[in-house]
Amino acid sequence: MSLIKNRRNPVSAIPALVNDFIGRELFNWDNSHFSSTQTTVPAVNILESPDNFEVEVAAPGMEKQDFKIQLENNTLTISSQKEQSEQEHAGNYTRREFSYQSFHRTFLLPRDVVNDEGIAARYENGVLHLIIPKKEEVKQRAPRLIEIN
Repeated sequence: MSLIKNRRNPVSAIPALVNDFIGRELFNWDNSHFSSTQTTVPAVNILESPDNFEVEVAAPGMEKQDFKIQLENNTLTISSQKEQSEQEHAGNYTRREFSYQSFHRTFLLPRDVVNDEGIAARYENGVLHLIIPKKEEVKQRAPRLIEIN
């Protein structure tokens, strides 16, 4: 068995290239599914304010029931699995690719800083928002003026 890639005949590669272009690009203008050559993981923004952490996960096209948010010890896991099945076209299709989307993101929360009982989540306009409150004793307090006697 050889680890070297076999060289293709340049003439036989042209039909494969045309078939790949027509099948993937011509009939899939919106690129609505994940391809086998591109892995997609949603982008995440994390903001810190004096009272809490805010996590924003960009996941357009999803619905709130597609997400699973789990907290175990101080590890926060956000995951999703979505399988899209289109049954309108029962047959006579020349090419049809399965559409399956999944991702898994894990974050380690600071154990002595976060109030894990107060974590809240909402999904709107394609963005999953998580609010992770800080414990009262670690919240940043406003500066206090000390009066001189």
